[in-house]
Amino acid sequence: MATLVFELNVSLDGYIDHQRMGPPDPLLFRHFTERVRDLAGMVYGRGMYEVMRYWDEDTHEWDADEREYAAAWRDKPKWVVSRSLKSVGPNATLVADDIEAAMRALKAEHAGEIEVAGPELAQSLTDLGLIDEYRLYLHPVVLGYGKPFFAGARPPLRLTASDVIVANVIRLTYVPA
Repeated sequence: MATLVFELNVSLDGYIDHQRMGPPDPLLFRHFTERVRDLAGMVYGRGMYEVMRYWDEDTHEWDADEREYAAAWRDKPKWVVSRSLKSVGPNATLVADDIEAAMRALKAEHAGEIEVAGPELAQSLTDLGLIDEYRLYLHPVVLGYGKPFFAGARPPLRLTASDVIVANVIRLTYVPA
């Protein structure tokens, strides 16, 4: 049975604006490449999927690390939860109806970790009791505004691990309490 893991980079004040946090440290970027390789797949909301589609096609500006990440990302199955999209790209499946049943089926049919990305989607799955772990990659920046990691009330959580991933970035792992 798969576990659904909601994980994103987050500022000290709880926001997930990757643009304003700046590009990741090269070691952190390599960490995320390895994370993607280890995943059984990814579940995206429409907005996050549209951001991640950046990795669908190589560009000449990319370095070797970016090409490596893109290859790992493309290789993984993706499920995109959206009622507004009519189609999705390669290696992706559109989930438009009965999200709860679809996510329960994913958990039952797959082994390993399936990443959930997108705070609104994660909130919906949290409300359904489907998120198994929350991983916050905490960066030492204060953004002051933006999109919060938790789109609604923070669920009751219990800290299970804290890991220094690279200098200045700590991963906090929580499970529902």
